[in-house]
Amino acid sequence: MAELGARVRAERRARGMALERLAEVSGVSRSMVSEVERGTKTPSVLVLDRLATALGTSIARLLDEPVRPEVTILPRERQHVVRDPSGWERRVLSPVLPDVEFEFMRTTLEPGVDAGAFAPHPPGSHEYVAVESGRLRLTVGGVPHLLAAGDSAYFPGDRWHAFANDAADVCAYYLAMALGRADGAHHRPKASRT
Repeated sequence: MAELGARVRAERRARGMALERLAEVSGVSRSMVSEVERGTKTPSVLVLDRLATALGTSIARLLDEPVRPEVTILPRERQHVVRDPSGWERRVLSPVLPDVEFEFMRTTLEPGVDAGAFAPHPPGSHEYVAVESGRLRLTVGGVPHLLAAGDSAYFPGDRWHAFANDAADVCAYYLAMALGRADGAHHRPKASRT
């Protein structure tokens, strides 16, 4: 947690952003941001995503240092897995590369789990979803789309989006996300979640 906190703080400072501003832009309480940066609180996946989005970066970049080789092997035991207490987990499959804001991950949602709403990423962001097993309710801009095993979808990442499993079976899906360029001035609706 100390390394994660240090990376969040470094990303915030690199953007010249005050702690209060990060809290305001992300919709995460100032006290939670402070605790995450100090390494005293483990953020949920949703909180981590909100912080990454507000910083114009990815969860993967907050969890790991960039690598430089041309070919990078990321063994399973070195892949970061973030588990949310509500019954879902996200495994980051892509290495963090310098100057590349791309994330490839596998998410598992237990039956009846709603992962919540993810804030819009910077303009020009793109997200691709492919369902491996089960059923996924993908909601983009308030419009739900039901996907079954084998289905895939694309959506602009600069809109509110949510993932849920309304079925009685586990849902596993892959998500690839390419973030657009952040100009540091994110104007998003303020969320009340911490």
